[in-house]
Amino acid sequence: MSDPVLSVRNLTVDLPKGMERKHAVQDISFDLPRGEILCVIGESGSGKSVTANALMGLLPPLMHVSSGEILFQGQNLLKLDEPALRKLRGRVVSMIFQDPLSALNPLMTVGDQVTEVMAAHGEGTTETRSARALELLTEVGLPDPALMLHQYPFRLSGGQRQRVMIAMALALEPDILIADEPTTALDVTTQAQILDLIQQIQRKKGMSVLFITHDFGVVSEIADRVIVMEKGHMVEQGVADTVFATPQHPYTKRLIAAVPRLREADRPSASSGGDGTSESVLVVEDLNLVYRSGGGWFSRLREVKAVQDASFTLRRGRTLGVVGESGSGKTSLGRLLIKLLDSDSGRILYRGQDIASMKESDFRALRPKIQMIFQDPFASLNPRSTIGHIVTVGPIAQGMRKADARAKALRNLEKVGLDAGAFGRYPHEFSGGQRQRVGIARALMFDPDVLVADEAVSALDVSIQAQILELLDKIQRETQVAMFFITHDLRVASQICDELLVMQKGQIVEAGPPSQIFYAPKDAYTRELVAAIPGADHALQQA
Repeated sequence: MSDPVLSVRNLTVDLPKGMERKHAVQDISFDLPRGEILCVIGESGSGKSVTANALMGLLPPLMHVSSGEILFQGQNLLKLDEPALRKLRGRVVSMIFQDPLSALNPLMTVGDQVTEVMAAHGEGTTETRSARALELLTEVGLPDPALMLHQYPFRLSGGQRQRVMIAMALALEPDILIADEPTTALDVTTQAQILDLIQQIQRKKGMSVLFITHDFGVVSEIADRVIVMEKGHMVEQGVADTVFATPQHPYTKRLIAAVPRLREADRPSASSGGDGTSESVLVVEDLNLVYRSGGGWFSRLREVKAVQDASFTLRRGRTLGVVGESGSGKTSLGRLLIKLLDSDSGRILYRGQDIASMKESDFRALRPKIQMIFQDPFASLNPRSTIGHIVTVGPIAQGMRKADARAKALRNLEKVGLDAGAFGRYPHEFSGGQRQRVGIARALMFDPDVLVADEAVSALDVSIQAQILELLDKIQRETQVAMFFITHDLRVASQICDELLVMQKGQIVEAGPPSQIFYAPKDAYTRELVAAIPGADHALQQA
């Protein structure tokens, strides 16, 4: 290992009183090698982000460092006051945050936000800062950088916003770059591009990178060395290849085992008719949706074909997955199926009835039979309502007696792995995986024929992902519900889907069983998606 650029010694960060444990991180020590990428991996609550925030001096007021040292060039950063730390941020150590939309100012252009970093440190003149911003946007691979300078964050895709964050972090050419889950919410091709970009920049500039993630697949793509954290403790560290080949700690072994892998054989059928196929529940024929904007006095009409001539069949007890990059039309298609959006043309036949052409008043009686599990389990649950109210309010509104709704809610909560005590608690008292279980319990209250799962596991740790996927599989086998599963992670799709649709720019470019899609793809775009799967080679070797 080369000389460390940063050393952490016996760091302990205390949590507020009344929390489930006393320390966010306890007595951890490690070195960040010069010019290398060190990955810190662990589940939510393991202390990864707390460690990063402690390095940056960005811990929230309720947390404080009770012991330890963070040494940079012989200087203990924990002894510095706020003005001294502010001088180091950006110039010595910079950070890329997990959610670029929340981290970027929605009221400032991209160019202004990049130049603000330099201006805050008194770097250059207005002209040189603007020139540097253009150079940085070019370096991170943004299309038409001169135009991007004047764009606002909401006009950019997730991958483009993350590239802006990287440009801001590089503005002052820091010695250390901290990347906190920078690819978690991105589709596989964009994720591959961002990982490649970070590696290129790290090698070109000789920076040290502290990369935080929960996905060992990502680690296998980028890491030189690895630290594994569990509940605030560092349980293993070493060279990445060694940790992969011979993990020592049981927790490390569990994390590696939880990484979703491509199945070589298709998923066994849960239900079939006499001819070997399941009963059709939903038949989609030539469905189209066009988003239109502008067209006023001073703007040109802009049209985006979100869904183009989509046709497929969703069968009882089977899961149809749809994969593709952000903007491919996956979520729009899912929203058409549950009539949160109205189609421009085409048919959606639910048990022989065309619901696409139905008015909302006519469809209302059928709505309970087509339910949705949302991507963000916290945003989709009312923080002011108890779990009991969240799960029962829909059925009660549909005419179910309160006593019956309560009894059914308790049965469903037990079915998804939550005890009866959850009924009277609030969403903030649960972890992300538990909140997603609540969302599933809510959807099951109507005994639906169709479940639309929109990125239902993308925000979860890989080990929690595995639990939720297992739960969905169990529920499907018990209830024979048909599932439309939207995901950007092809590894997840391989685990749970019986058939797959591949979407690109609103079109279904390929359809078939997972074995065909992953091992004999016909379309060039499908081959590109499969090639971008993080850790694909390692995953296939271990499958």
